[in-house]
Amino acid sequence: MRNKQFKQLKLIQKPKVIWFTGLSGSGKTTIAQATEQYLISKKIVIKVLDGDEIRSGLNKDLGFSLEDRKENIRRVAEVAKILKDSGITVLVSFISPTKEIREIARKIISKDDFIEVFVDASLETCIKRDVKGLYKKAIKGEIKDFTGIDSLYEAPENPNIILNTEKLSVNEAVQVLIEYLF
Repeated sequence: MRNKQFKQLKLIQKPKVIWFTGLSGSGKTTIAQATEQYLISKKIVIKVLDGDEIRSGLNKDLGFSLEDRKENIRRVAEVAKILKDSGITVLVSFISPTKEIREIARKIISKDDFIEVFVDASLETCIKRDVKGLYKKAIKGEIKDFTGIDSLYEAPENPNIILNTEKLSVNEAVQVLIEYLF
């Protein structure tokens, strides 16, 4: 414990894990990256863990079944915890589609250090923003188990923060998050 406190004092920050959840295209990664840039400018040591990056490396062996999604989040939460315990604030940008999956992450990280951010946008908005064409493929049946189309997304009931990206710009969303954090 003493070593952990020293790291926090040395870095002049109390590390947290800020967990962004929402549909694909809701703005999770965009807001996480903009928040990262802001916090870096304030000399806060930070790391973004993004679903696309993690799935192409660490978790490339996992599919999109409910069991694989749980394992995906379990691994990510373990990595986030290691980083947090090393004094690094972590921004995690994952769909995290169910309450159960997010609870797995919260338990691993610790409820006191887990900040749940619901990046809220309607399915229609996310489909319109779909630059990768994933929704189009899912609607055609080319992608199975796609969250929001043929796989469930359970919105958080009591997130720490809700960022409605249909109403907030990226900069406004970052400002709301920063005000909450500080």
